[in-house]
Amino acid sequence: MNAIIKKPVITEKATLDSETRNRFTFIVDCNANKIEIKNAIEKAYGVNITDVRTMNYGGGKSSVKYTNKGIVEQRSKRSKKAVVTVADGETIDLFNNI
Repeated sequence: MNAIIKKPVITEKATLDSETRNRFTFIVDCNANKIEIKNAIEKAYGVNITDVRTMNYGGGKSSVKYTNKGIVEQRSKRSKKAVVTVADGETIDLFNNI
């Protein structure tokens, strides 16, 4: 796929959202903005995108370990999720490339 789009999210909630509201969810690059995400998905799947919503996850303090070298703090992994709304009458077939 594209460097911006990492993978689609296929969960019960995302599948229900795609069937009822025509919204599809993707894990994307953390540094990508909404315009880049929109252009990448339109190019990859050949659909018209009407709306893009993004969510950032992780990056904060996750846990503290007590080791022989002292106290070590770990940071959680950063990720970004994008929920895109496709124009009426169009759809994205996520299961075609499996």
